[in-house]
Amino acid sequence: MVLCHNAPDDDILSGLLKHPSFVRMVGHASGIFTTWAPRLHSYYADHLQKLLDHDETLTCNFENSIFATCAFNFGLQTICYRHCDHANLPFGWCAITVLGNYDYKKGGHLVLWDVGLVIEFPSGSTIGVVTGMVRDNSNASIQKEERRHSFTQYTAGGTFRWVGYGFQKADKYFASLLEEEQQAAAGEGRD
Repeated sequence: MVLCHNAPDDDILSGLLKHPSFVRMVGHASGIFTTWAPRLHSYYADHLQKLLDHDETLTCNFENSIFATCAFNFGLQTICYRHCDHANLPFGWCAITVLGNYDYKKGGHLVLWDVGLVIEFPSGSTIGVVTGMVRDNSNASIQKEERRHSFTQYTAGGTFRWVGYGFQKADKYFASLLEEEQQAAAGEGRD
């Protein structure tokens, strides 16, 4: 979706969003998603289409992406510290693609703390991660002279709630429900 940036950043971002390499990466990640989680992919597609139909001022970052949001991480040694993506859809995916010149045997690993996995993550690889359910994830450091960048695609959990609540805030949505509907909504997810 479109955010406002200052003019120099807008020009750079516009170029990145049109760059053939990123367009291919986006298509690859969406292809992985539809292959391995077709029903979840449809869930994303349905919500994204409803959002775009509701607000014609919104546009997709990429025509061939199922994700509403992307982040270009171009620091010289891009890593992420141990963190939780608590705002993501609990059962949703994010796609992470790593780039750069580093020895993936010595560093740059994806660490999924909750499940005790340390995954080698070579440059050019893409992985789909259910970051809303994996409470803690991070990356291992790389060697001093190496370079690592990442490109992440995701759709925030709030986007799904906004569509699900009829394009209104939660308090307004729940206030509009009948008493039985409020009780049913309060009991959802407790099984």
